Amino acid sequence: MKISVVIPVYNEEKNIPILISRLLGILKEISFSWEVILVDDGSTDSSFKALKAAADKDERVKVLRFLRNFGQTQAISAGIDRSSGDVIVLMDADLENDPQDIPNLLNKIREGYDVVSGWRQDRWKDKYFTRRFPSQMANWLISKISNIELHDFGCTLKAYKREVLKQVKLYGEMHRFIPALAAWYGYKICEVPVRYEKRKFGRSKYGVSRVFRVLLDILFLKFLFKFLHRPLHFFGGAGIISAVLGAVAGLLALYFKFSKAHQKDFIETPLPVIMTMFILLGAVFILMGILAELLIRVYFEGQDKKNYLVREELNFKD
Repeated sequence: MKISVVIPVYNEEKNIPILISRLLGILKEISFSWEVILVDDGSTDSSFKALKAAADKDERVKVLRFLRNFGQTQAISAGIDRSSGDVIVLMDADLENDPQDIPNLLNKIREGYDVVSGWRQDRWKDKYFTRRFPSQMANWLISKISNIELHDFGCTLKAYKREVLKQVKLYGEMHRFIPALAAWYGYKICEVPVRYEKRKFGRSKYGVSRVFRVLLDILFLKFLFKFLHRPLHFFGGAGIISAVLGAVAGLLALYFKFSKAHQKDFIETPLPVIMTMFILLGAVFILMGILAELLIRVYFEGQDKKNYLVREELNFKD
């Protein structure tokens, strides 16, 4: 078995020498062949110089350098694409992940798990309301949507069998949801506690805006899990609800028009406008659902893609 450790790097010049020293010390003790792939995501400091120095000392340390900053997910995706290992370990370059936890992740892979996710139990104990509680709520929400009980989706330190990552296309900021996507396909997942150290050098790359991006990704994840293969049910359902509301508004307008006790002309109430708006909106939603259904069929049928994966076959002949 060969191990590929993929690490995205962005402005971590002081952390890189320490990280490489710790990481190689651990990898040289394991009984597998290995490689380390560090992806410089358009750093503006001396990170690439530190990465090049590490690569010059050991040919198993490989470096990719982006033209500009594309984002963590894209850096991870590039590292995975260039890796050759049977097992791929992802981790951060900021020293918050401890390389000493890698053997524990690999042991779980050897036990038969497809994905092993790290859980930083001691993270943000001193910032409960500003960081720890929002993180717990986000993880709880993702767990409920994906039906996979993990405590720390945001922990980058994870180990994957290569076959898992072959099925997952990374874009946007979806790297944190790989375990959820893997569970959707039916892969076997577990979680192990890992060490957590506070950042010593540099600044965190995450701000308040990340919260809103995560929320939008969660909404997309909900749609992906429940309606990917039947988008007409989602858009059509919204369209029917809108059309029903429009019909109710229309009936109320007729009631006020012809009722002797509460007689009002159509121009005296906004109900006809509301009726027209909701009925048109309902029609648009239904048409969107039909278009989405056609796009899904083109995606799967035009490229001969399957909406399922087979782990094993017995007694089948070509």
